[in-house]
Amino acid sequence: MFSGSIPALVTPFRDGAVDEAAFRRLVDWQIAEGSSALVPCGTTGESATLSYEEHYRVIALCVEAADGRVPVIAGCGSNDTAVAKKHMAFSASVGCAAALVVAPYYNRPSQAGIEAHYRALADASDLPIILYNVPGRTVTDILPSTVAALDDVPTIIGIKDASGNLARCADHRISNGDDFCQLSGNDDMALAFDAAGGVGCISVTANVAPRLCAELQAACLTGDYAKAREINDRLHPLHGALFADASPGPTKYALAKLHDWLNDELRLPLTPPSSAASAAVDAALAHAGLI
Repeated sequence: MFSGSIPALVTPFRDGAVDEAAFRRLVDWQIAEGSSALVPCGTTGESATLSYEEHYRVIALCVEAADGRVPVIAGCGSNDTAVAKKHMAFSASVGCAAALVVAPYYNRPSQAGIEAHYRALADASDLPIILYNVPGRTVTDILPSTVAALDDVPTIIGIKDASGNLARCADHRISNGDDFCQLSGNDDMALAFDAAGGVGCISVTANVAPRLCAELQAACLTGDYAKAREINDRLHPLHGALFADASPGPTKYALAKLHDWLNDELRLPLTPPSSAASAAVDAALAHAGLI
């Protein structure tokens, strides 16, 4: 259902509020540059510091701005199953194509709890679900055995895998089939992930370099790995630099350098990137030919 370069969008702020005009421009630019779908209210969108009202407004605004040109995959994760249900119900009501649902965090459920969480969400909504596994943030890890156990749930259609374990591509393909949509959650592993059986990337770097990320994914999907490696070599320093300090600080710094309609405003507890991180972003942007 989904493939290619899919940016996990930043949420622009201005004077403490969501900058709706800038967000609309960001959506238009992303689509024009070749992004194949959009993810509002993910980790990169600072969903942890959005109020429910803001969270829902950003999702609705993304659907409005995309206007059917590309699908919208709404960030719907929570460590409270009841809250995730509400997020999914809202996202379905405004026309999202799917929900990106991170593994429950902080309360550290068992694998049985993780499976029960996703089954409860699927029972409550017909909206397609993309599992999101990012153990570095959630502590919990959706093990391949749990992904396999969820194969009988028709609305669980894929996974954003940020485990860093490429072997899981084969695990998931064997247990859940070739139609199970595997999307990388790590830009620096996206090329290898596609070679292992993935079909795209839910990307941080695509915020800053959407055309290059889209071209890299297009090359992978057509099997032109020589071209994909060439593009990846241009992007590789940027993949690292955007995590040289707490994300999405370096990404917002980069976007503010590229566009006068975006700034680098963050919400506490995030703070602006250090001078060293900013210098790494500057060098990576130059290496990629973006400045």
